Amino acid sequence: MIELPPARRRALRARAHSLHPVVSISQHGLSEAVLAEIDRSLKAHELIKVRVYGIERDDREALMADICARLNAAPVQHIGNILVIFREKPAEQNPVQKTAAKKEARTKPRAKTASAKPALARRRTSA
Repeated sequence: MIELPPARRRALRARAHSLHPVVSISQHGLSEAVLAEIDRSLKAHELIKVRVYGIERDDREALMADICARLNAAPVQHIGNILVIFREKPAEQNPVQKTAAKKEARTKPRAKTASAKPALARRRTSA
């Protein structure tokens, strides 16, 4: 389980405020299918909300700790029946780095190629 500094946790709670729960845990508890869905959601979104039905408060705390330990995620917040979980995307999937790599590729000089069209630098003169 990852521990977050208080400032980072506060920022993530603010970011999670407008999110809707993407996974629900019901009477069957934390099955492998539910855990796999939480893992897929974390890969896609980094920060998710999980709704828990019919489980007491102490059991929800244990459930959140179990999810975070098994998926190497960080608990952000537990309010009522909602759990907020965070796991940073791997570096190769981070869109900021992809954008920087694309920008770097665009700034490299291109090899000169023969153009199909004649150069437009020549002006036509009428006689």
